[in-house]
Amino acid sequence: MAERVTPDWIAVDWGTTNLRAYAMQGATVLARADSDDGMGKLASDGFEPALMALISGWLEAGPVPVIACGMVGSRQGWVEAPYRSVPCTPLAEKLTTAPTTGDLSVRVVSGLSQSAPADVMRGEETQVAGFLALNPGWDGVLCMPGTHTKWVHLSAGEVVSFQTFMSGELFALISAHSVLRHSLGGDGWDAEAFAAAVSDAMSKPEALAARLFGLRAGNLLHGTGAPVTRATLSGLLIGAELAAARPYWLGQNIAILGMGDQARAYGQALRQQGIEAMLVDTEKATLAGLTAAYRNAKALT
Repeated sequence: MAERVTPDWIAVDWGTTNLRAYAMQGATVLARADSDDGMGKLASDGFEPALMALISGWLEAGPVPVIACGMVGSRQGWVEAPYRSVPCTPLAEKLTTAPTTGDLSVRVVSGLSQSAPADVMRGEETQVAGFLALNPGWDGVLCMPGTHTKWVHLSAGEVVSFQTFMSGELFALISAHSVLRHSLGGDGWDAEAFAAAVSDAMSKPEALAARLFGLRAGNLLHGTGAPVTRATLSGLLIGAELAAARPYWLGQNIAILGMGDQARAYGQALRQQGIEAMLVDTEKATLAGLTAAYRNAKALT
């Protein structure tokens, strides 16, 4: 249960695996709370109890508005917040109200969609809005690494287009369920192997499948260690992604959402192409986006 504070409103970032809540006073965080009650483990009637279990300590002085983003607004979530088609601003003027049994007021941010090529985002639109709020007037491409990495073209305060790559999920699936799992155990990372693999995949992306099996063969025949194999696998997948996403990053201002290992790996891969990308704190962007959504909603009441 969250500590007892009296916020003006509550910001909620509700993904597939995690629920994160923030007690807010304007744009200032008073307290944080989180749980593993992500959308993926909840039935339709489980969302309100999961949220109340986390934030009830913040509601002792009475109900406060809750602004939520992420998979909570998906078809399998608490309430479906309809997609908005790009090009458009990252945030809609109106939010979707979630059904509740008590005085709790929960409104959910809509995701974005693209017709051709078909693509969707949910949750990332709030981070985009936060990034733009923190960097007013910025035009360029925002790289959003994750399980499903997104490249988002931004201009004049709008999302012009975007493209999603499943590189993170492929890395996880290959590491856990393919023959390569026998070669990836242990810790460590080889930066030189990563850089070489990025260059290899960018120059010959059509050879990706063969290069992947070569990792297993290298382990069997030459005793290639897990740090080299893991870094090479990551480099091959990110390099192939960069080759396909070239129209997004070539000649553009680039920012990367994230400060951790995955974001730094993308930064290194782009640096090999002569591009220095700005790293952006994910939580700050998310909270700035939720704050913008709250202010928009408040202005309409």
